[in-house]
Amino acid sequence: MMMSKTRRLHPIAAVIHFIKHLKDLFFPFMVILLFGGNGLSLSFWEMLFTATFIILSLVIGVFSWLRFSYRVEDGELRIESGVFVRKKRYIPFERIQSLDFSEGIFQRPFGLVKVRVETAGSSGSQDAEAVLTAISKAEATAIQEILTSVKNTGRVETEAIVEKPEWVYKITISQLLLLASTSGGVGVVISAVIAFAFQFDELIPYEKVFSELKGFISNGLVFVSTMVFLVLLIAWFISVIGTMIKYADFTIKKVENDLIISRGLLEKRQLTIPLNRVQGILICENLIRQQFGLGSVYLESAGGTANEDHSKALILPIMKRDEMASLLTQLFPDYHFNPTMVPSPKRALKRYMFRHLVPSFVIVILSFILFRSWAYLTLLLIPFSVIWAFQTHKDTGWNLHDLQLTLTYRGIVKNTIFMKKNRIQTISIRKSFFQQGQALSTVEATVKSGLGGSGGTVSDIEEIDSIKIYNWYKHGA
Repeated sequence: MMMSKTRRLHPIAAVIHFIKHLKDLFFPFMVILLFGGNGLSLSFWEMLFTATFIILSLVIGVFSWLRFSYRVEDGELRIESGVFVRKKRYIPFERIQSLDFSEGIFQRPFGLVKVRVETAGSSGSQDAEAVLTAISKAEATAIQEILTSVKNTGRVETEAIVEKPEWVYKITISQLLLLASTSGGVGVVISAVIAFAFQFDELIPYEKVFSELKGFISNGLVFVSTMVFLVLLIAWFISVIGTMIKYADFTIKKVENDLIISRGLLEKRQLTIPLNRVQGILICENLIRQQFGLGSVYLESAGGTANEDHSKALILPIMKRDEMASLLTQLFPDYHFNPTMVPSPKRALKRYMFRHLVPSFVIVILSFILFRSWAYLTLLLIPFSVIWAFQTHKDTGWNLHDLQLTLTYRGIVKNTIFMKKNRIQTISIRKSFFQQGQALSTVEATVKSGLGGSGGTVSDIEEIDSIKIYNWYKHGA
């Protein structure tokens, strides 16, 4: 498809711009409406202002669409836009890092996509270098092919012929169900519902509700337990549905030196990750998945914007831990994914015990002082903290393999990060007063990721091992 001809966005872009203007001005408008002195009632002038506000947003949306055009010419993506001030933006294809596609509720019925143009210069800024709000899939594919041609040959060919995509991974129904049921999104759902409910504190009599709830609690432990179980079950169900919608039809394709990730049921999204921007590879295992030998894989990459950071991209939503290495080796043959980890020494276990038990003891003591009738339940924190300390100590380790550093550590989730020496930005060694007496230290390594840095920290490893890691990095870094 020839792209040198000047093109416009699909007319639905006018509707999208209209809704965007409404959304941007909605909250200021509601503040004026609610605090203007008449509450929710509208006077004639306020109704006139509202109508003017809506009509003006519609007019701006239409003119934004009419004044927007794009074309490919002289090795550049040329965009002209602006309602009141005409702006011309010329983006050389060699500067474009990636094109990210998404299909929202407005684009999908018309077979359209939204294209975000990411360049090295857009990293750290508020927006992408350019956004094509609604274009056909054929036009988006043609631009992608031209970009691939430039990366491979250094020339712009408007009739680009590119290598057939190599299918790397496609999520199965069973994997999607397993991913959704072990996602751990229950807390997010409950927090969102609570935050939403408290926005209406003037309409809902919370004091009376809490008073009645207190009566129920004092009269029936079985009732309370049943209600808690039902709330958690409903939240889990909502989390499962949300995760399945988000990651439905998750696929990975490799086109030359790019990974193209697509996912989504209601909103189809496509993300392009140049392999040369990958800074590190991260495997995450939450507590449930770890027991079944399952995990997820993320790529740490340089780039992204302040509004939409793609620095940590999920490439394998869920997979057996022992099956990951073979697939990842196909994509990253210079990485070693089965290292033998050097664990934290046994004498460091008491430090892990101390860090986990002290907060638990504080909670138990405060509970007995403030909530004597329910305080005995907090005693369950003690054995839980002991088990968690053992698990955290067990999941801490490191490995050096040629030019690769691998670290494993646990927060709520077990993390294993693989980093190449030439991608590591800093390595630091810390020793507290208590660590020094036991010849232990903490090592932290960071790589460039998005707008900042990412990496890993391993605590309480042998001091001599931390020096070995530092010297490995220092010589020839």
